[in-house]
Amino acid sequence: MKLTEADVKKVKAIGFLRNRGTDKFSGRVITENGVLTSKEIACVAEAAEKFGNGTVTFTSRLTVEVPGIDYENIEPFREFIAQKGLVSGGTGAKVRPIVACKGTTCVYGLHDTQALAKEIHDRFYVGYGNVALPHKFKIAVGGCPNNCVKPDLNDLGIIGQLVPVFDEDKCRKCGKCAPEERCPVDAFVRDENKKVCIDTDKCINCGICCRTCPFEAVGSGETMYKICVGGRWGKKVRMSDVLSRLYSRDEIFDIIEKAILLFKREGIKGERFGSTIERLGIDKVEEMLASDELLKDKEKILAE
Repeated sequence: MKLTEADVKKVKAIGFLRNRGTDKFSGRVITENGVLTSKEIACVAEAAEKFGNGTVTFTSRLTVEVPGIDYENIEPFREFIAQKGLVSGGTGAKVRPIVACKGTTCVYGLHDTQALAKEIHDRFYVGYGNVALPHKFKIAVGGCPNNCVKPDLNDLGIIGQLVPVFDEDKCRKCGKCAPEERCPVDAFVRDENKKVCIDTDKCINCGICCRTCPFEAVGSGETMYKICVGGRWGKKVRMSDVLSRLYSRDEIFDIIEKAILLFKREGIKGERFGSTIERLGIDKVEEMLASDELLKDKEKILAE
């Protein structure tokens, strides 16, 4: 059959991207948080043999693509993967699939990134699935300041933090300080009396120092989250702006929702969130994110 531009556009909206120079397509399968069960992987592999060219590729957004699908096999492909609860998608000017690092299976992981990403997926990728935005909106969840999934180059990035709790009264002024030796950024400094303290301007809240002091001067730490907004990778790279305070897990969801609503209301068609922030100014944006006005106007904003 002769494919029209309308045909190509229609299937792109449900996650099927035309393979360059051909009339075949790659089907993009959503993983929710970068995780598939062995049975789901087997289903994708069988679908690749049955409907594609027998190969499976992985995207930088942790989705799975099956290339070489004929146009007339797109619906049969979707029906086949649906048997295991899998769906296609992940394209368009809306919230994109959530990216998460491996989290607590990593020696540096400070929180369960995959559980958090799954909840964000349900609330915003699925929940806001029909909400058109000025451009795509990418969210990444990082488990620690190593930033392996580049949260600071996403429209909204979440970075796990373990804030050390330092009890100065328990410090013994040891000549050899275990937390000081373990710190990768030299955030531990000594005063004139050789007493250790933490330079909060240097500390990146990686948590490596926590629980290393034999006298418990540095405790287990407090899990918090740094949030970055307006990052962008690609032809025009933009490092994100970091919001001025850390957030608890419960606070994250309101910030995400406010950011999406802000972008929906203030963004100009075709511009990324970072450009919106540059127009408005980060101080104004942070003021709007701190207020509850966007949530109060939610129905009005979504109706526009």
